[in-house]
Amino acid sequence: MTEPLKAKLVAMLAVVYPEQECEPLADQLLTTMGLDADHPSPPAHQNNWDQSDVILITYADSLQKAGQKPLVTLREFLNQRLSETVSAVHILPFFPYSSDDGFSVMDYLAVNESHGDWEDIEAIAGDFKLMADLVINHMSARSRWFENFRKRIDPGRDYFFEGNPRDDLSAVVRPRTSPLLTPVQTDDGERHVWCTFSEDQVDLNFANPQVLIEFAGIIRYYLERGVSLFRLDAVAFLWKEPGTPCIHLQQTHELIKILRLLIEHHSPDAVVITETNVPNRENLTYFGNANEAHVIYNFSLPPLLINTLVTGDCRHLKTWLMSMPPAQMGTTYLNFIASHDGVGMRPTDGLLSEDEKQRLINTMDSFGGKVSYRRTSDGRDQPYEINIALYDALKGTAQAGADHFQLQRFLCAHTVMLALEGIPAFYIHSLLATENDHERVENTGRLRSINRSQWSVDSLDQVLQDPRSHHAQAFEELKRLIAIRRKQAAFHPNATQFTLHLGLQVFGFWRQSTRRDQSIFCIHNISDQTQQIALSDINLIGTDHWQDLISGMTIDDLSGCITLKPYQSVWLSNRE
Repeated sequence: MTEPLKAKLVAMLAVVYPEQECEPLADQLLTTMGLDADHPSPPAHQNNWDQSDVILITYADSLQKAGQKPLVTLREFLNQRLSETVSAVHILPFFPYSSDDGFSVMDYLAVNESHGDWEDIEAIAGDFKLMADLVINHMSARSRWFENFRKRIDPGRDYFFEGNPRDDLSAVVRPRTSPLLTPVQTDDGERHVWCTFSEDQVDLNFANPQVLIEFAGIIRYYLERGVSLFRLDAVAFLWKEPGTPCIHLQQTHELIKILRLLIEHHSPDAVVITETNVPNRENLTYFGNANEAHVIYNFSLPPLLINTLVTGDCRHLKTWLMSMPPAQMGTTYLNFIASHDGVGMRPTDGLLSEDEKQRLINTMDSFGGKVSYRRTSDGRDQPYEINIALYDALKGTAQAGADHFQLQRFLCAHTVMLALEGIPAFYIHSLLATENDHERVENTGRLRSINRSQWSVDSLDQVLQDPRSHHAQAFEELKRLIAIRRKQAAFHPNATQFTLHLGLQVFGFWRQSTRRDQSIFCIHNISDQTQQIALSDINLIGTDHWQDLISGMTIDDLSGCITLKPYQSVWLSNRE
């Protein structure tokens, strides 16, 4: 017999709040979520996804149309151009905000009026699975809660984490170079609030259980508006204890378990995704024992895959892939190679040498990219992320600079991503092959704006209707590849995966469906030179009929070779 929900919740709360009476707190959380103490548990290790799942990542206002709210424009674009391509849409923070393109939330329960309203959000959720950000680590310094913090009244008085400038905070892991503590004047004197990311993003105080209860109410509100995928933004920094690194603390992991427990009991098909831009070994801990995140971002993939394609050497990508544990049933990876943020460098720690990281940075700089920094515990500034549009990140090689293989290299990157274990996610500006937006960087003063362009739909329609434009060529080919992927049982996010050893210029891996009735050998020439691969090295089963799903080529002689042009990929399958 499974343990009742309330008993599970009380045990988890006792880890976070050992000095609190946890039964009343559990009752408050259950009431807030509309659950009873004996609410039935969802099936264990249930996969709420399959090979047809593909996610689009976009801002609410990435697409613009005169006289129309952006959320309406987005829904039109999705239904007209992507209804058969993506199954889910991640709309980046669509709430009223004061900075950071939405991540300084002023009101969690409102839609930014300039974007649209909750009816627009619900309409998109009616057509696609909807992923939304739970910006849980911090809130805007211009929010009502923070105004109440200054006035020393509820709700908000004790909702934000305070630090003492006299404490030794040298061990705190920083993702930015800005000061950690910000002095603010309140009605009972000066206080120092904790700001992991910026002085406008004040960290919330989960040591106050009332903050957890507030977020339970926010989560229920989102669920009732159609959100089924929850991205826990910057969640690794959630719990603070001066004298520690203040990242990945046990209380943070326990809070994620609590949130997942509440979410999946309310909606068994909902999914919790943790956004933890940290070294790979640390990132993997957010699966817990299949009781924390359902899905974790594969943060090491973007820098390693870009590095592979600009160097023509897959050694590090292959080593990393071999080290990745298969996700348990009920958990999986989120594969992406571009997002609204930059290409994280911390996830390359232990995977690339310092010289290799610097060569990658230099190459991206030569292709128009910028570098953002973080402050280390010894006061040094270290590269944190590379800010660049993916299409321009792949415009050439580290050795020879820009060349004429930009589109092929770009498509190769996505062909790799589509085939890997996990759920693929496409940033809208990758799907459209948008280039660096230097003008937007100048206008905003923020390096991340280089990859946060806004398209006029009239301009976008023009380039997508022009078969000569690289935007149209990339968009149509990516849609074609996605359509192929969505039909293959061997591309289920939890299907078996093994790495192939085909040299340093050819990156390959094998996927096999969970029923073992389909195998796909995914082979990619990641160099600017033609490569020949002996079919005997791939070990195709002689009694099966093999065909490349991408080109339609059939394999008739298993003793022969296949020739791959620069950046060409094949998906050799024993089933069409």
